[in-house]
Amino acid sequence: MARVIGIDHLVIRVGDYEKSKNFYAKVLGFLGFELKYDFGGHAGWSNGKTLFWIGEADAEGKKHPHRAGNIGFHHYAFELGSRKDVDDLYAFLRKHNVTVVDPPADYPEYGEG
Repeated sequence: MARVIGIDHLVIRVGDYEKSKNFYAKVLGFLGFELKYDFGGHAGWSNGKTLFWIGEADAEGKKHPHRAGNIGFHHYAFELGSRKDVDDLYAFLRKHNVTVVDPPADYPEYGEG
């Protein structure tokens, strides 16, 4: 039987490609990803294990901004190596004036870190 051994890539659609590319370049760079593909309207970063892509939403998609309660994609979460890594990422996001809607907290169901 075939078995999934990981997630190869994730693609999200964005409303402002250049603004989003700049944002993800900073955040993903902080997390050890490097820009691997840039096709003008689509960009993909890799950490050697996972590809994270963004692509410009089409005109119809831009009419309907994401809402967390809608059917479909809700969020993604990276697993980091330690609680210090989580805190360092949070500090990085704050330094860059990123609005964090769910700041780091101690949730037992998340395990160590």
